[in-house]
Amino acid sequence: MKITAIETFATEFVCFTRVTVEDGSQGWGQVAPYQADITAQVLHRQVAPYALGCDAMDIDHIVDITRDREHKFPGAYLRRAMGGVDTALWDWRGRREGKPVAELIGGSAGKVRAYGSSMKRDITPKDEADRLVRLRDAQGFDAFKFRVGAEVGRDKDEWEGRTEEIVPTMRRAMGDDVALLVDANSCYSPKRAIEVGHMLIDNGISHYEEPCPYWEMAQTKEVTDALDLDITGGEQDVMMANWRQMIDGRIVDVLQPDICYLGGITRTLRVCKMAEAAGMPITPHAANMSMVTLFTMHLLRAIPNAGKYLEFSIEGLDYYPWQHGLFVNDPFQITDGHATVTDAPGWGAEINPDWLARSEYRISAL
Repeated sequence: MKITAIETFATEFVCFTRVTVEDGSQGWGQVAPYQADITAQVLHRQVAPYALGCDAMDIDHIVDITRDREHKFPGAYLRRAMGGVDTALWDWRGRREGKPVAELIGGSAGKVRAYGSSMKRDITPKDEADRLVRLRDAQGFDAFKFRVGAEVGRDKDEWEGRTEEIVPTMRRAMGDDVALLVDANSCYSPKRAIEVGHMLIDNGISHYEEPCPYWEMAQTKEVTDALDLDITGGEQDVMMANWRQMIDGRIVDVLQPDICYLGGITRTLRVCKMAEAAGMPITPHAANMSMVTLFTMHLLRAIPNAGKYLEFSIEGLDYYPWQHGLFVNDPFQITDGHATVTDAPGWGAEINPDWLARSEYRISAL
């Protein structure tokens, strides 16, 4: 079953991919969001030439030959583009075999505990607490993540005193029965990260994400060694050598690969296996309601070292207007704080044809 065509349907924010094999059967995937139209060009120039004509079942070969032939381009764009082909091929295989991807990779359909993930910093602590309480009561979330510091903030807060206010405010609002997580988005030096970390511990926060600039692994390691709570990270990392360093060096306690950033399910499973051998849990990054969250749901239903929960963005069209109208069905229903992987074949999602008709269209074929 050779791949005969690879198509992309792209805007600046989202790019869906479609693969077609020689019998006419097809599968859908997605590259990583943001600058997705640029990633589509990378896909056609630097990924499709190696995938076209290959056996559609041999995804490992496709991602490896692309890596090897494009070895002078080891960075994020190539991996984002690789993920578009990889995820479409997994969908194709699932549709062909009549199975959800979760089952193809060793798991099953079923529920996944989710945490409500806030993306906002331009919100007061009181307003943030109020909206998360409403979501807890309406959808049954028993875990939430909110933001501290400023994004890559060099020890600065979004505004002075916000972190010191929001942490106890969230704990008071949620009580003791809700797990609370925070994301610092590479804000702090080790000294300041440790200071903030002690405040987090005092308020029962259990997950401290990317406290230091993620590329400075020694800084993150210093924080991990100093604090008795889960230090987490890895969403930005795309090179296997970095993942081996992170795992072998115990840079963090919990690993957070992003399936779209890393290059698809195949490469993410390799990271998961390395982590499993080291006894480390996987709680992936999945920060919006594109297909990345769907991919992550399937992954968490399959790997033995799945972390405690699925990241589930709570942001609507005011924050992510480009999420509107992506799917015919809604694969992201939350019931009692859980998302559900259905037994529908492949990813279990149908891309909205009206959205496809409005997007930029490109095609590569033999």
